[in-house]
Amino acid sequence: MRALLIAHNSTVAQSIDFEHLDRELAVPGNQIWLDIERPQEDDIALLREEFHFHPLAIEDATRASERPKVDMYSDYYSLAFYATRLIGESGDLDLQPFHLFVGANYLVSIHEQPLPEVVDSMARWQLKNGPLQPKIGAAVHALLDAVVDEYFPLMDQIADRVDDLEDSLFTEYSPKSLETIFRLKKGLLNMRRVVAPERDVLNHLLRRELPVFSTEDVAYLQDVYDHLVRVTDSVDTYRDLLSNALDSFLSVQSNRLNEAVKVLTIASILLMSSSLIAGIYGMNFVHMPEIQWPLGYAWALGLMAAVSITLILYFRWRKWL
Repeated sequence: MRALLIAHNSTVAQSIDFEHLDRELAVPGNQIWLDIERPQEDDIALLREEFHFHPLAIEDATRASERPKVDMYSDYYSLAFYATRLIGESGDLDLQPFHLFVGANYLVSIHEQPLPEVVDSMARWQLKNGPLQPKIGAAVHALLDAVVDEYFPLMDQIADRVDDLEDSLFTEYSPKSLETIFRLKKGLLNMRRVVAPERDVLNHLLRRELPVFSTEDVAYLQDVYDHLVRVTDSVDTYRDLLSNALDSFLSVQSNRLNEAVKVLTIASILLMSSSLIAGIYGMNFVHMPEIQWPLGYAWALGLMAAVSITLILYFRWRKWL
């Protein structure tokens, strides 16, 4: 747990002890950012007793699978958002939820996993505040902007994987290609389930005239909203590309199977024609003139070869070979 304070008579953020939190909250003009990682019972009690958050809001904040949303209360609002990561070489998407409580003079951020975006945003908040800047609005924008900006490198990595996958479909066969396609499609689907509601959350914040956001903050939030729109469009584009890649993969495999079946069919026809000739001369009739010929064996082999060559030439003429 970490807490930063910008006092009413200062423009510089400084760390404060938690036992002084209630006293600093009561001072008009003070701005406080409280960050809680892996909330415990004591932390939940602090939220309930010092900030008087609604029990349902606290329950949502400690729930790992909460959908991105914004809830308005009498003197604060709660915001659920997600940071994202790609896990190693597998390319699986790791969704890391966090929750914000935003009041007139405080911001409380809650998350289970360490979030570099929170650390960086708190550092920026410490350095970039001016005497006329609404501190909490700037903090909310700094954090959301940092989170959304990390979506773009993620989308670039996915784009590179999609491009490599498309190139490999027509150059070499790999049984893992199908698995890779479905893994990426699942990751993009999960990404879509996150960024689309987040876009709606930002749109809701922009449509409401909230005192915590100045006109300048609203302009910055509009920029974050535009970034989310771009990410959503990119997710939809890559999902379509993967669907096309899946169709292409199945088509390529079907064509390869058809080629194999065609070769086997032609080989079977050639063997059947030779078997027919061998079967005719293998019948046990008394009067078969070719049986008595000195060159009868060579005649049978030559006839088999002639029929096979004729069939091959016919197949080539029909462009079946």
